[in-house]
Amino acid sequence: MELTVWFTYFVTTVVLSITPGPGVFSSVSSGLNHGFRRGVWNGVGMQAANLILVVTVSVGLGAILLASETAFAVVKWLGVAYLIYLGIATWRSKPQDFAQRANGSARTARDIFVRGFFVNLTNPKGIIFFAAILPQFIDVARPLLPQYAILTATTFAVDVVVMAAYTAAAARALRLMRDPRKLRWVNRGLGSAFVAAGVALASWRRVISAAG
Repeated sequence: MELTVWFTYFVTTVVLSITPGPGVFSSVSSGLNHGFRRGVWNGVGMQAANLILVVTVSVGLGAILLASETAFAVVKWLGVAYLIYLGIATWRSKPQDFAQRANGSARTARDIFVRGFFVNLTNPKGIIFFAAILPQFIDVARPLLPQYAILTATTFAVDVVVMAAYTAAAARALRLMRDPRKLRWVNRGLGSAFVAAGVALASWRRVISAAG
């Protein structure tokens, strides 16, 4: 593919990744509550969900979701419910002190992976991105598979780096916040952000032009 086309897609992906949303909130929450080494599993789960979305789009199910208002609404409201659930759970979570976290008493890597996985899988904007935006950068006159592979790899690489950076920054802040009382208020702020994201998603209406 043309270098200018790839670079435009790269910039688009970076902007979308760094923009605050459910994925960013989840990464920050994981870094604050579990540190970097454990919290990074949140990002791994998110990329696993992205892989499923890519496969879904490639076999045509993404087009069905885009065409069916009912199917899309189901995914959308599952995402709303999950974000609000995460918000309430984060708000109510009992903060541990720094020593307890260092001893590995935080949530398991598997739990963190599953959380990140469902944050991305139930976000209909991911379906919109892979099914409607990504194809706009495809040149149908050239072999399709290499182009999809390049764009998908670019998406994964950018998202991994950005989410890892958010997690690392939050984990760094964790080292400075040894007082559980401070972390309690941080959790309440993040919980409110999750709920706000759910409310925003509930009121969000898709506007899609025909994908090429």
